[in-house]
Amino acid sequence: MKSIDVQNLEFAYGKHSPLVLKDVSFSTNDGDLLAVLGPNGVGKSTLFKCILGFVKNYSGEIYLNGTDIRTLTYKQIAKHIAYIPQSTYPVFNYEVLDVVLMGLTSSLKLLSSPKKEHINTAREALKSLGIAHLEHAGYGEISGGERQLTLIARALVQKSKILIMDEPTANLDYGNQFRVMQRVSNLARDGYTIILSTHNPDHAFLYANRVVMMQGGKIIADGSPENVLDAELIKNVYGVDVNIETFENTKRTHKLCIPKDVD
Repeated sequence: MKSIDVQNLEFAYGKHSPLVLKDVSFSTNDGDLLAVLGPNGVGKSTLFKCILGFVKNYSGEIYLNGTDIRTLTYKQIAKHIAYIPQSTYPVFNYEVLDVVLMGLTSSLKLLSSPKKEHINTAREALKSLGIAHLEHAGYGEISGGERQLTLIARALVQKSKILIMDEPTANLDYGNQFRVMQRVSNLARDGYTIILSTHNPDHAFLYANRVVMMQGGKIIADGSPENVLDAELIKNVYGVDVNIETFENTKRTHKLCIPKDVD
């Protein structure tokens, strides 16, 4: 069964406003890592809001594991989909473990406190992402990459098998981008469905098995990165002349996007 199935989705923010999403259709299966590319303002964040159930006055259909998402409450959606926003500097300097435990809000009763089993689950999530040593660190005192991994750990304790990530490597240095994307790729191999937005075609080449390119609210390309991302498409969407080069190492062969005429 398809984990997410979007059919002919259209959306506008006002009755007389232009369409932000236009006849958008795609689907994902368990284990997919789907990269959603496209310049700013093409509807990527709005698409995510629709899938998460934040807005429901769209036309078309969105199915979550075969069920129309309009018929589900936010709490029911949260049992299946976790949202990981961009890492931002926090107002309150909670300990990392407490931030992760906030992922339990959809499963705990009102005013209930986490039990020992919940704390152990949170610690396992931190361990699986390689940041167990940060358990008692202040969330505002760790690096941007570590904050992003903390947000992913928070999503994992939610026990949702579909993760939607809004530019998970935005504002991260090169090393943290690599570490975050490696962890995300591992989750897809473990059977999670990952849908993430990115501005970097190389992230699609290196980590994704599917890519959707959006422009003007529409999907203009959908398929494997190797088959979809070519120099003509990159030029059309981003206005940059590039070469798509094949790179080989001892483990795999993949493509990379190299801008032309770099001074």
